Amino acid sequence: MTLEEIQAAVVRCTRCPELRAYSAQIARERKRAHRDCVYWGKPVPAFGDPRARVLIVGLAPGAHGSNRTGRPFTGDASGGFLYPALYRAGFASQPEAVDRNDGLTLRDCLITAAARCAPPQNKPTPAELRNCFPYLVEEFDALPRLRVMIALGSVAFDAIVKMLRERGFALDPTRPVFAHGAEVIATKGRRSLTVIVSYHPSRQNTNTGKLTVPMFDAIFRRTNDLLPPPQG
Repeated sequence: MTLEEIQAAVVRCTRCPELRAYSAQIARERKRAHRDCVYWGKPVPAFGDPRARVLIVGLAPGAHGSNRTGRPFTGDASGGFLYPALYRAGFASQPEAVDRNDGLTLRDCLITAAARCAPPQNKPTPAELRNCFPYLVEEFDALPRLRVMIALGSVAFDAIVKMLRERGFALDPTRPVFAHGAEVIATKGRRSLTVIVSYHPSRQNTNTGKLTVPMFDAIFRRTNDLLPPPQG
């Protein structure tokens, strides 16, 4: 499947009726600060460059962030931390992510998530994560130029490790452990990928200083270091 076909399939997805109902309920009720907005209220597809060499995987849409805007990490505090970092690293055309029509584009980078619908308390169940997992595998298959995967949080990290194993990659270390700044090398034949681990840019992590701007910028500097110069 092409990335465009996968994105369309995600938006149509009904594998988790309870999450579709929850997302739609949030879209109807809305938050006071966004009472004049028309919420997306559906599964949120991946966003970015279809020729990306970098894949960023997050947790799930925020109820009043991506579930409102329809674009990953847009319209909430997590996106307010992520997109400026991507801009500083040269992956985003602008530091602000307001809505789907704000003109933001990504270069050499695609953003997706382990779960595509907003879950209650921002905690998808194991069954819901399993239902969404095939989309991550399909996105991986649609990115033949991929060189680096960035896991934002432990749920995203577990999904990436599972996906790489399912696709037959050998991992070094063989039993990867979640830790900010950790790296995992995945190899299959002549193909080699690097997984870089980061704390999730949630308000809980950024407001407490568990994840700082310098720590986050270091993740993307390392990403750029791992990318060979473009040819041609």
